[in-house]
Amino acid sequence: MTKNFSAAHPFVDAFWDSLSIFSKNVTLECAGGKPGAMQKCRTCNGRGLKITMRQLGPGMVQQMQSVCPDCHGEGEIINEKDRCKECKGKKVTNETKILEVHVDKGMKDGQRITFRGEGDQLPDIEPGDVIIILQQKEHELFTRNDNDLYCTNNLSLTEALCGFQFTLKHLDGRDLVINSPPGVVVSPGSVRCVVGEGMPFYRNPFEKGNLLVRFDITFPPENFAPPEDLQKLEKLLPPRPKIEIPTGEDVEEVDLVEFDESRSQGARREAYDDDDDDDHPGHGPRVQCAHQ
Repeated sequence: MTKNFSAAHPFVDAFWDSLSIFSKNVTLECAGGKPGAMQKCRTCNGRGLKITMRQLGPGMVQQMQSVCPDCHGEGEIINEKDRCKECKGKKVTNETKILEVHVDKGMKDGQRITFRGEGDQLPDIEPGDVIIILQQKEHELFTRNDNDLYCTNNLSLTEALCGFQFTLKHLDGRDLVINSPPGVVVSPGSVRCVVGEGMPFYRNPFEKGNLLVRFDITFPPENFAPPEDLQKLEKLLPPRPKIEIPTGEDVEEVDLVEFDESRSQGARREAYDDDDDDDHPGHGPRVQCAHQ
C-alpha cells in the first residue's frame, strides 16, 4: 500500500527541509480481544470473501464474489464485549508520526521522495510506502524550464540603443548587476543570457543552468522632442534607406493615421449584419440570386 502526500516546493535555489505530519495504522501485539474470543467467521468460513450465485436464465448462473459483510474480509469475528479497548478488535491502532523531508537543490516539480515501509501496517501484510510529491510554486518574476530560468525586463529606447545597467534580485537573495555596454543594440523581444545563473543541477549543485532575460522596449511618446532636436538625433542614427519615388499620374501620396478598429470594413459589416438581424427577427440569412 502506498500513501501519496503533496508538499509545496519553494521556487528557491537552496536546500529546504520540511516536516510532514501524518497518521498511520500500527500493528499491536494483540489478538484483538480476550484469549479465545476471536472466532472464525461462519458466513465466509474464514475466507473473508462471500460468494453469491445469481440465476440469469435457464441454465445460466452468475457467480459473484464480494467482501464478507460480517467480518469485513478479515475471516474472523469477535463479540463487541470481548474486543480489546485499545485496538477495538482490529489488531491495529492509529499513530501520528512526523517525517522529516529533505529537498535537495535542483529537485523538480512532480519529483517524488519515498519513505520505504512507512505506510499503514496490517497484520500479516507488509507495510507500504509514504511518497512525498513535490509541487513547485509559481514565482512572480522567474519561470523555470528544466534548469534554466526565464524572466522579462523592460528597457527604455535610450537604454536599448546606448547601453544599460539594472539590478535583479535572484532567488537565493543575491543582487545581480546586469550590464550591457554602449553600442550593443537590444531589439524588442530579444533574449540575452547570463551563463551559470539558473537552477542548480540535481545531485550536482555546483553546476547550474542559465538565466535568460527577454527584453521589452518602451518607445517615447509622440512629439517627445521638437523638430530641430529630431534632426540632430537623425544625424546620430544610421542613415535612412534610399528609396526611389515614382512619378506620374498614377502616383498618389497618402498619410498614415492611428488605426481605429471600429472603422474597419469588417467591423462595419458585422454592425450592418446585426442591424439587419434586428429588423428581420426569426429569419435566416438572405440569399441573393446571381445575375444572368
